[in-house]
Amino acid sequence: MPQWVTPDRLTGTGMAGAALIFLGYIASNLSIWWLLFAIAGYGVQWFGDSMDGSLARYRKIERPSYGYFIDHSCDGLATLLILAGIGLSPFVAMDVALMALAGYLLLSIHAYLSARVLGEFKLSYLSAGPTELRLVLIGLTITMMCLGSGPGYFGQVSGFDLFVGSVAAILILLFVIQTLAIGRRLARSEATARL
Repeated sequence: MPQWVTPDRLTGTGMAGAALIFLGYIASNLSIWWLLFAIAGYGVQWFGDSMDGSLARYRKIERPSYGYFIDHSCDGLATLLILAGIGLSPFVAMDVALMALAGYLLLSIHAYLSARVLGEFKLSYLSAGPTELRLVLIGLTITMMCLGSGPGYFGQVSGFDLFVGSVAAILILLFVIQTLAIGRRLARSEATARL
């Protein structure tokens, strides 16, 4: 990387990618080909988001508190832009997209709470992390291009609504399961500490 490329600039690049995704989904109301813009945005967002911390570590210029705070704040905002864009597209109802956002944010809360109470920070669930999620979203976007928006396949509910709704349900269920598991673990640990 040239010296003028800094971790903060890469973080900004990731956010610009999220904005491209948002605009691509919204513009798909005009033409399905705007979804290519969203797909390109996923590449830009992935590059910036995955490289900022790596570059800081490579150059030994880490700022752990600042980096943690900015990176995860931007992750939340980027996810909002992506799912709001999907909800404003002609493919997925906004309430379904917002349920997926709620599921993502619940798992984020779980990760941050676990980091605080256990000292463990986990971003992957069911053997899938941020990169796999991006690949699923790119696949979903390509499927949108192939199938189009059309009428709902099940009355007013489209197949895309069912897919995104199922992902939302899985994320929320994972949050509940993980919360119960960590709660039991903490209860046992604190009970043992009292003995």
